[in-house]
Formats: sequence, C-alpha cells, structure tokens
Amino acid sequence: MIADPSPSPPAVDWVRLQKALSIEAERGFNDLEGQQQRFSDFLNTSLRQGLHASIALSGRDQERWQSLAEQFGRYDDLSFAQRQHLVADTRRFLHQMQQSVEALPLMAAAAAGHYEAAGSRPPSAKSARPPKTTDLAGSAATESPQGLDQPLTYLKGIGPKNRDRLAKLGILTLQDALFYYPRDYIDYARQVKIRNLVPGETVTVVATVKCCNCFNSHRNSKLTIFELLVFDSTARLKVSRFFAGTRFRNRGWQERQKRLYPPGCVVAVSGLVKQTKYGINLDNPDIEVLGSDADSIESLTVGRVVPVYPLTEGVGADLVRRAIVAALPSAAQLRDPLPKALRQQYELVDLPVAIAHIHFPPDSESLSVARRRLVFDEFFYLQLGLLRRRRQQQAEQTQIQMAPTGALIEEFYQMLPFQLTGAQQRVVQDILHDLQRPTPMNRLVQGDVGSGKTVVAVVGILAAIQAGYQAALMAPTEVLAEQHYRKLVNWFNLLHLPVELLTGSTKAAKRRNIHAELATGELPVLVGTHALIEDPVQFSRLGLVTIDEQHRFGVAQRARLQQKGDNPHVLTLTATPIPRTLALTLHGDLDVSQIDELPPGRKAIQTTLLSSRDRTHAYDLIRREVAQGRQVYIVLPLVDESEKLDLRSAIEEHQRLQATIFPEFKVGLLHGRMSSADKDAAITKFRDRQTHILVSTTVVEVGVDIPNATVMLIEHAERFGLSQLHQLRGRVGRGGSQSFCLLMNSTRSEPAIQRLRVLEQSQDGFFIAEMDLRFRGPGQVLGTRQSGLPDFALASLVEDQDVLELARTAAEQMIQQDDSLDGWPLLKAELDRRYQKLMGGAILT
Repeated sequence: MIADPSPSPPAVDWVRLQKALSIEAERGFNDLEGQQQRFSDFLNTSLRQGLHASIALSGRDQERWQSLAEQFGRYDDLSFAQRQHLVADTRRFLHQMQQSVEALPLMAAAAAGHYEAAGSRPPSAKSARPPKTTDLAGSAATESPQGLDQPLTYLKGIGPKNRDRLAKLGILTLQDALFYYPRDYIDYARQVKIRNLVPGETVTVVATVKCCNCFNSHRNSKLTIFELLVFDSTARLKVSRFFAGTRFRNRGWQERQKRLYPPGCVVAVSGLVKQTKYGINLDNPDIEVLGSDADSIESLTVGRVVPVYPLTEGVGADLVRRAIVAALPSAAQLRDPLPKALRQQYELVDLPVAIAHIHFPPDSESLSVARRRLVFDEFFYLQLGLLRRRRQQQAEQTQIQMAPTGALIEEFYQMLPFQLTGAQQRVVQDILHDLQRPTPMNRLVQGDVGSGKTVVAVVGILAAIQAGYQAALMAPTEVLAEQHYRKLVNWFNLLHLPVELLTGSTKAAKRRNIHAELATGELPVLVGTHALIEDPVQFSRLGLVTIDEQHRFGVAQRARLQQKGDNPHVLTLTATPIPRTLALTLHGDLDVSQIDELPPGRKAIQTTLLSSRDRTHAYDLIRREVAQGRQVYIVLPLVDESEKLDLRSAIEEHQRLQATIFPEFKVGLLHGRMSSADKDAAITKFRDRQTHILVSTTVVEVGVDIPNATVMLIEHAERFGLSQLHQLRGRVGRGGSQSFCLLMNSTRSEPAIQRLRVLEQSQDGFFIAEMDLRFRGPGQVLGTRQSGLPDFALASLVEDQDVLELARTAAEQMIQQDDSLDGWPLLKAELDRRYQKLMGGAILT
C-alpha cells in the first residue's frame, strides 16, 4: 500500500508527553527504557513531529521547540542537573503551548512508535485527568491545581501543621511559594576528590563508607555526635554531624542511623570545607546513599546548587525547600503580564523560566538571567505605579492658582541682605510656575546643607498668602520647627504678617487660640511638627503645604496634612542629598529641583579623621577657636552611659568636659530627652554666646543655625552614616570664618576608616550620599522605616542601578503609549497587586 504523499501532520499528544516526562522525573532522570523506545528517543521523535503539527507557533516558540528536540537527541551526554532542568523546562513549555492551542484532540498519536515507560499506560480519553506534576528533584507532587491561588495543602507533604508553619513566612498559596525567592545559594555542584579539598569551598565528595558511629557526647548531655569515616581513591575523610536534643540520645535512633550507612556503601557528601585542629572536615554536611559511584544524585541538596531561603523561628529550611520544589511545576501556569514586544526589547527571559531558575538554577548564567528578569519586574511595576500616579496628579484640577509676582514677594526680595544664588532663582521659578498651573504642585527641592532651601520655600509661602490662601510648614522635630519659626518671625515681622508655632509642647490655651485663628483665616502661616495633622487643626483656605525632611514622616502623616485643604499645592524639602536610584524609587512621582550651589563667601570645611591619641590636638584647636570668640559643637551618639557599649555618653561627657577639660569655658548640654523648654533654653544660650561649647546628641543634625560656630567634634564617628556625618558637619561653616570638622574614630576596622575618609576628601553631599548608599544600603541611609522605601524581595538599589534605569525607561514608554494601561489587562492587574505590596499597602504622597 502506497502512503499518501502529503499526509496530515499528527496532532500533539500533550498528555502522553507530560506523562513520559513525569515518569522520567520520578525514576531519577535515567533515560528509562520503554516497551518500544527509550525515553530520550521518544521525546526527540515526538517533539520533531509535533513541530510540524497544525498548531500556530510564533518564530520564537518554533526555535524553542526545535532546541528542546535537539537536546533530547543528546540526552546521553547531559549531566544529571542538565537532564533535570531540561525535563522541567520542557514540561513548562509544553504546558504553555497547550494553553495557547484550542480544541486539540487529547489522545491523537504523537508518533508512530508507542512509548510505555516502565510498563505505564496513558490514561483513557474518558478518564483523562491532569497528569501528576513532578518537582525538579524527581519526587512526585499532587496533580496540578487549576489555579495558583490554591492553598499549600494541595501539595503533597504539606499538611495543616506545615501549612501553619509556612504561613509565618507569608507563604499561603502556590503563587506565594513560587515568588518566595532565595536570599542566597550554596554551590554543591562541584564534585572533587578528598585530596583536593580546599577550606572555604562548598563541594560534593562521592566516597565509600569505611565505618559509621553515633554516640552521646561526654561533655554535653544534650548533644549527640554522628561520625562517618569515608574514603576514595585519594584519601580518607571523617564527616561529623551534631544533633541537639534529648530525643537523639535514644539508642534505637542512633542504631538506625548507623544502619543507614553500612560499611562499603557509596555516599555523596556535600558541605562547606573547614580546617579544624583535627584536620579537614565538611561542616554539617548533607549525605545521600548511592548504589554505586556512577549513580545519579537525587537529593534536593546534595551535589547541586542549593537555594537558601529566609526563615523564621519554627520553620526549617527543608520544609521551605520541599514546599517550593513541590510548587514549581505550577510555574507553567503563570501568564506573563509583560507584553512580548517589551520582553524582546529589553532581552528578558519569560516569567515561568525565571521563576524556575531563580529557585534551582542549572548554572550561574541561568541564575543571572532569571534574577535580572525578576529584578526588572520589581523596579518596573514600582516605576509604572509612580508614573501612573504622577499622570493622575497632573490630571487633577485645583482652584488654587497663584500669581508669580506681587507686592509681598517683591518686598521680601528687597528686605533680604543678600542676593539669591543662581540655583535658588532657578528653583524659585520652578515653584512659581507650578503655583500658576491648574494642577496641584507636587515638587521636591533637594539642597545640600546651607544651600538656602528655607528662603526658596518662603517665596512659595508668600505667593500663597498674597493670593489669599494659608500655608503650613511641617518639620520632623521641635528643634527644627522652632528654627524655621524663628527665621519666619524675623522676616514676617518686617512684612507685618503673623506666624505661629504649634508643637507637642504648645500650651493648651495657646493651642486653642491658634486653632481659632486658623479656622477664621486670621492666621496665614502655621509652623509645627506632627501636631499640625491632629484633628482639631482646621485651616480656612489651605493653599500650600511645605514639608521639611519629608522622608522622616510616614506616608499617612504626609497625606493627612494634605487633606487639611482642598487639593493644596505640596512643596517638600530635604537637606539629605539622595542618590538618583533612591530618588527614582522614593520620589518617582514627584517633580524634583536641586539647589546645587552654595551661597558666595562660604569656605570649605576642613575635615580631619582623628584617633584617640589625637584627642589633645583636638582640644587644643577647640581652645584656640573659643579664645578667638568662636563656638564649638561636640556630638556624641548616646544620651546615657551604656553598659553594653564602650561609648562616651552626652551626659557623662558634658560633666567631664566642664569639670576637667574646659573649666575656663561654659559647656552646655542638649539631647532629645530634654523637655522642649530646656532644649530651647540650651540653644538660646548657645546662640547668645552664653555657652562656648555645646555637648549634644544628633538632635543638632538639622535646624540649629549658629553662624559663629566653627568647630564640630564628633565622637565615635564610625557609628554614624556618611550622610548623617555630612549633615552634622553642615552645622558649622555657616559664617565667613574657616571651620573645622573633627571625626574622632575609635575603631581599627579598615573598612570603617575608608568610609570616614570619604568625608575628608569631599564636601559634595550627593557624592557622599552615593558612597553611603554603597557602604550601608538605602534603609540605613534614610535612617527610618517611615521613609516609604519599598520592600524589594530581590532588587538592590546598589547593585542593580542599571536595571532600575531600564525599568524606568520601559515604564515611561508604556505610560506614553497608554496611561490607562487598558490595552494590557494582565499588566494592569499585576501592577495593582504589586504596587500596593511594594509600597507596604500605602501609596507615596
């Protein structure tokens, strides 16, 4: 019989292919022999025939299909790990292809030959169910769930108790497990001989057991010691494990351990190589018994790259790893929200592949590619959310519009004893331009210490007042609020404008008076701390909100102040220079202006790093400066003497300096635990030169402006961040005299000394902030969890700056095409889920 010269191509038998892959994984990736074909031959043939089947594949998918077929053609040459990942990748790919094909006949023949691995038979068409999914190590899981929101109890081995344990880590569903990323990896994939073991490396040794022993420690009644003596063709090695707990003292348990490793059996041992006084050892190793030297390793930890997950009390690493491995086949159900064109443009691997390889990477390159995709996602959805919010803000309308000029502003300019710098003039124009627009201003002004941000803000406040509106200025501390209030009083008295201060220390009668004047509109400007957001504070016509050092306020606190008015303009100030990566992450929805120029006449502060043996020189400099009529700050990290830390405290140091070091001078004290009245008294005495030296904690970091102070001595400088030290240094050098910053260092740590030397070399706050970010990370640079910094699972603002820039560009591209994102419903849904989660449940204001 002559065959039809143009037969119709056979349809793809998805179920049968998945069944074959499942059995291969269950039996250890050994290329099982079926009744008619080997596993690899069956897959190679079926995939090649399936490529010509009547299914609509994109060019990229056809290339992937062809590549998989070719890899099964050389299956014999692949290592265990490569086979493992090839099978897992093929299962995910086939699942994706099946999802994209409609009305495929389930049981049509995929190949001329029939493949039956280990006597297994395909399910009948009537009873066809989803095949069993298998984890990457070959252990079978339960049948595939229909959705990623399935609870973890759907997985094999995850009962109610384990479910409750995993819930402590926030792992409640299959999707939670897939997106619970490792924090690190241990590479046990490198197999070496015993003679070649090098301390500090993580390796796997395949060796033969000579003897095994398990016994109770003579020194610790609760410790049980397990010892295994193994050897290979090069040397011997003693392997030890330690078990703490009374249950391990049971002789029956110990004998069972010994029976697991009889003399002559072959084992694979993975661990960190350590040098001890007894010789080379593997630290707390993982051990698997093999049938022979040539056997494949099936353990989840032995002989492979092992993911290390964040844990908590009561949740072991094995449980987390087991749950994630069991959930991994469900990654095939993930629908990639990123448009295909965007993934191709930015060379991003598909999401299911990235998820699989971030947990169990076949090699370092696959891990790098997977991590890049997932880091991109974290940055991209944040930037997309910030940009969409910015568009929404720009679409909002406000009735609060203000003229860029007027009598008050002109009178203020004439009253100032100095000219605004070019940078200040540029920023003022940005602000006044925003205030004229029908959309609310949302602008951040960044400026180094002493650059004149307050003057710029005052111009905006005067624009609001002359337009008939009220203004609020909120600062994070009473010291800073009082400093702003004092400046505004000096200027506004000359302009015949009332201004009041509201803090937690304001008396009740005064507070009631302020509330009344605000409500009637008699009071145009109110300066204060968090007290401004309390319920009794009601403005008549709030037009401008100014927030200083805004990263020190919580998201909700900033929002509550804005809600005191009807879509008021918002101006935020910060003297903490923020690197671009941090600014994009924190303030991606804001317009940003920079005052990058200091007022003329300022001299660079001479900064010197000192050790304790240089203390005499520091005190001599202080005496010389005070003798010339100057004043000095001495800053310490603690208020009271600490029993745990050998640090000088502010109270103890104040007493010592006044009594024994500088008895001829007046030494004042300032710290955060003092009452507001005492703080104000201490600062006033220092300002009025009644005290020559002010011993303080970091309460003087911002807001204390004493032009006559020329020396800043910082004790235990290594305990401060660079940005904070730069802020403290900015308390001097505010007059025309040469000023000095002395960094007293009490550590011999070379990294700490190198970090402090950055301040000796630079006065540029942005450079210093960038270096601080690299040394300490973003959380410590900002100094508070209230900063609104997103909680990334993988992304690092230090290591992944290039990916952040790409993600920002991609997000801008998407918003420009369609700011509603209606054309990408999957992307829009994922944005809503991720953006809220990234921002801790609150959107940045």
